[in-house]
Amino acid sequence: MAAVDVPLDDKAKRMRDLLSSFYSPDPSMSSSTDTTSSSSKRTTLDAINSSSFDPDQYMNLLVEKSNLEGLLQRHVEMSAEIKNLDTDLQMLVYENYNKFISATDTIKRMKSNIVGMESNMEQLLEKIMSVQSRSDGVNTSLFEKREHVEKLHRTRNLLRKVQFIYDLPARLGKCIKSEAYADAVRFYTGATPIFKAYGDSSFQDCKRASEEAMATIIKNLEGKLFSDSESIQARAEAAVLLKQLDFPVESLKARLLEKLAQSLAELQLKTEELSNASVDSSKEGSIPGSAPAAAHEASVREFVEAVRAYRVIFPDSENQLVKLAQDVVTKHFEMTEEYVKKQICSAELLRVLRIIWTDVLLMDEVLHEAALPDYSLEAAKVALKQHVASTFSHLLHNISDSLTKVHVRQKDGAEEYSLQIALEASKKAVLQGSMDVLLDFHQILEDNLELLVQLKDLIIDFVQEGFHDFFRALDDHFLLLSGRKNSASLGQGFAEGTQVDKTFAGLVLVLAQLSVFIEQTAIPRITEEIAASFSGGGARSYEYGPPFVPGEICRIFRSAGEKFLHLYINMRTQRISLLLKKRFTTPNWVKHKEPREVHMFVDLFLQELEAIEREVKQILPQGLRRHRRNDSNGSTTSSRSNPLREERLSRSNTQRARSQLLETHLAKLFKQKVEIFTKVEYTQESVVTTVVKLCLKSFQEFVRLQTFNRSGFQQIQLDIQFLRTLLKETVEDEAAIDFLLDEVIVAASERCLDPNPLEPPILDKLIQAKLKNRDQSPISL
Repeated sequence: MAAVDVPLDDKAKRMRDLLSSFYSPDPSMSSSTDTTSSSSKRTTLDAINSSSFDPDQYMNLLVEKSNLEGLLQRHVEMSAEIKNLDTDLQMLVYENYNKFISATDTIKRMKSNIVGMESNMEQLLEKIMSVQSRSDGVNTSLFEKREHVEKLHRTRNLLRKVQFIYDLPARLGKCIKSEAYADAVRFYTGATPIFKAYGDSSFQDCKRASEEAMATIIKNLEGKLFSDSESIQARAEAAVLLKQLDFPVESLKARLLEKLAQSLAELQLKTEELSNASVDSSKEGSIPGSAPAAAHEASVREFVEAVRAYRVIFPDSENQLVKLAQDVVTKHFEMTEEYVKKQICSAELLRVLRIIWTDVLLMDEVLHEAALPDYSLEAAKVALKQHVASTFSHLLHNISDSLTKVHVRQKDGAEEYSLQIALEASKKAVLQGSMDVLLDFHQILEDNLELLVQLKDLIIDFVQEGFHDFFRALDDHFLLLSGRKNSASLGQGFAEGTQVDKTFAGLVLVLAQLSVFIEQTAIPRITEEIAASFSGGGARSYEYGPPFVPGEICRIFRSAGEKFLHLYINMRTQRISLLLKKRFTTPNWVKHKEPREVHMFVDLFLQELEAIEREVKQILPQGLRRHRRNDSNGSTTSSRSNPLREERLSRSNTQRARSQLLETHLAKLFKQKVEIFTKVEYTQESVVTTVVKLCLKSFQEFVRLQTFNRSGFQQIQLDIQFLRTLLKETVEDEAAIDFLLDEVIVAASERCLDPNPLEPPILDKLIQAKLKNRDQSPISL
């Protein structure tokens, strides 16, 4: 049979059972528990630790289930367990023995200390009894004298009262001279019970003199109560003293509250005082707003004490006092709203709000029913929103100043103020101004004033909404400056319908590039700053989405930039169109003389183009030129290499020649698909090219309205060829310009009675002479 392996927990379990049986307070419980479990353990080898252990049965079971080796092994294990148990029992006995020795020593010490205590207690009792008997003797011997002393003491007190009553008129007179009315009222109220009891007999004269003195005091108190020169605290004390004298103060309630209301003017914050305090606080070594704030706080504390006194005097005056306190807060915030209309920083606003909040807390201590903190919270929302709006209004004004300087200085002939300076100043005003505004508003957000902590989310909403409204207003202001909107209030704006020459086109170009800067640089930078410092919000319920939508603002200024760029091109084109109109309406083209030189109109046209180039070079970046041609591949810039021109030179003045020219022109339109008007880009070449295209198109339309003789047609040919020579290095899309120049010549030939062009040598000679004169005497604008 295999040996039975005893688990490691069995030893600990048997040890616990043994110790439990040794220290068991109720052996019957353990025996009963063992009896109930003996039946379940009778047939196992683990029953050796139970109280119902049967050695014979255990040995029979062990012999039955184990072989010789198992019995020997079990013998060794049991021997080891017995030794361990003996050791544990021995240690347990030693430990209990030490406790028994310690308990014995303690009992011995207690016994030795108690010895002699009974005798000491008996001696103490004897002494106490002796003291008690002697005390009773002393009380008995002094009883009659004590009664006599107490009687004398009562007599002495009565004499003092009698003396006080006789001295009362004199005391009241001294109080009247020194204006110590509080002492006088205290003396008189103390003597009132005696006057009621003996005032008609023994103290008749004293009562009459005291009443006369009190009548004077009441009159003086009443005068102080309604005196404008007295402080609120002095009036309140006078009212309290009159009420202590049973004076009918209730009849004076309306007048007193009216006086209190009139005194509120001293509590109002003054804009001038705040401005002076701001100036003083900027000086080195000065405390910001120390003098005005200290004087104002003293006035508020007087008002608080008056309210406290009035509530005691007039318990039913709560509603009137609540209204007065709310009026004080309302006036404070009305002044604040007027103050923020000036260009003040957030630090100045915080100082004002801190003063107001201190006043609110002081008044709330004595008039909690007014709910002044909640009342102030609602008023502060309005003031903060107005401050945000005022700040953005000043920012808009600064940007407008930097822009309108362009028009004013150019109008006054201040050439040194270039468009580039205006653009950079405007960019700085937009971006740096916005960053400064965010930094300024961040001071409000970081302040730990309880009033502002509760409005943190709302302040974030105000700032984001303010930026959204600011950029919308800035877009409208740009339209006013460009003349696209009517403005009755803008001094330097331009009304719709104004003549083009009265509007400075350079300003419109600055607005176009500034709009691009706002879309591509300013809005992303501001959005990052808002996300870093003004994230959160959501205190209000939005009906139209979040307060600040960068995508919408970018879309607005992208569209505005395109509008302003086209407006600039149109303004410049219209100015040149006026030159074209004068050019074609002044001479009689049917009687035109033979051309001797390029017309002066070409010089004026080139002057306008040079002015446009100077403007765009200051504002716009340089781009890449497209559709370039050269003489080797058939450039239209040469008078000798244009097949169309060669064909026109060979035409006669007959009707058949005109018909052939028209057919050739129509065939060219279908063969050459030249894109004339492309999208205008924010580059120098693109803007100049677009202006030239529009001007040449106008040139063509004016030509169509005239009738030319041969000389008139040749003059147009000479002017166009000269322009072709000079525009080659200026425009971006040379192919389209060549096409439009050809269109002008074709239109002139169609309207000519004898379309006989100049000979190429003569044409080149006149052009070279003009170029030589132009190099010797350059055009000065």
